[in-house]
Order: sequence, then C-alpha cells, then structure tokens
Amino acid sequence: MKLIHVMGMLALGTASLASWAGPGQELLNKQCIACHAVTKPDNTSLQRLWERKGPDLYFAGSKFNREWMENWLQNPTVIRSGGVLYSKVVKGGGAGAPDVIDSTQLSVHPKLSKEEASQAAEALMALKGPDGLIEKGAFKNEPINASFVAMLFSKLRGCTSCHSAKPDAGVASGPELFTAGDRLQADYMLAYIKNPQAFDPHVWMPKLELNPADLQKLTGYMLTLKSAEKK
Repeated sequence: MKLIHVMGMLALGTASLASWAGPGQELLNKQCIACHAVTKPDNTSLQRLWERKGPDLYFAGSKFNREWMENWLQNPTVIRSGGVLYSKVVKGGGAGAPDVIDSTQLSVHPKLSKEEASQAAEALMALKGPDGLIEKGAFKNEPINASFVAMLFSKLRGCTSCHSAKPDAGVASGPELFTAGDRLQADYMLAYIKNPQAFDPHVWMPKLELNPADLQKLTGYMLTLKSAEKK
C-alpha cells in the first residue's frame, strides 16, 4: 500500500489526518488509509461496506490489545479465511464439488519492521471511536462454566456458522476467534456482540438480542480463546 491521493483520503473520511504529527500518524497516512478508515466515515452505505478493502480502524484503540497488534503487524496471519468479503473470493468447485476459496484473491497484509509496528500501534491505540460506542467496564469478568459456554457459542447461538473457535475448523465467512483472547478487548467484544450495527449499519452479523447474562458469558468464553503460544 502506497500513498493515496487526496480524493481517496476524502472518500475514507480521513482528510483530517493531514493535521496529525509524529511517526506513527505519518505511517498511517502512508500505508494504512488506502485500505482502512481511521476516522469515522460519513458514508455508511451498503456500497461502501461492499467495496472496502479492510476493516475500519477508527476505534482500534478500544478494540485491539496493543501487544497483539505490534506482533501481528510484524508477522501478519490470516484473520478472515474467506477474505474481507467472502463472496468476492469464493468460486465453484465444479462437477458437483463444493465451493472453495480462491486463495489468489486474498489480500496479503504488508509486514512492518519492529520499529514501524510500535509506531503504528501507538497511533492506532489512540483511536478510541465516538463516545458511547464501547462502554468501558461493561464486561464484569464473572466466572463461567467453560463447557456450557462453549455449547452456547457453538450450538445455542450458532456463532460457529461464521466464526472458527479452533485453528483447524476450516474456512469461515467471518474473522477467526481462536485468538480472540489475545487480539480483542473484552468491552469491545461485548459491545459488538450486543449490537453489530452500531459499528456498521449494514454489517451482516445479526443482532441476536441476547440477554445480559449471555453477553457476559460469550465474552468471557472468547477471552479464553488464545493462540497456542499463550497457553
């Protein structure tokens, strides 16, 4: 990803980045805003959701854990096995075979140096999103029954229809969650599960109308999903 022209910046709602200072902000200007919105977009249409190249980052500081972010930027791994938009990379298997992912169509995130990753993470962690989007302290970190909540995740609420909780679960249309505990902040997870459309009005993840207890349990369960190196 290279420098993008001014019209591209305006389309992403990032014209204000020109007033930013510091190496991290400069790095976002040069390498990130071509694919990611780092300020809340004015355009929240379905067309924009369909065409965007990467997830919005204007609330990255309330979403990601910094340690994970710095490590991932240095050695990016696949988070969305079906790409940013599943339908754009799936192709028919032919002769009655199941559909498959065309891996040649998947975008590869560039690697950053250790210094660049630290600078980018510092700038991204400053992006907290608008007030009220993610309630700080909403997750209460109460004890959970691991086996029951795993069933709640996989069967009762159907999360595994789109998300993988294990590395060998196969292709999923949504981002993997087997590193959710490393990657994501608890309050963000709870807020997103509660109302995905608050983050994007046209996002296809359903609003499940979960009761407060189930929201706490699912968030607590996902916090336990960490990479093998962390266990």
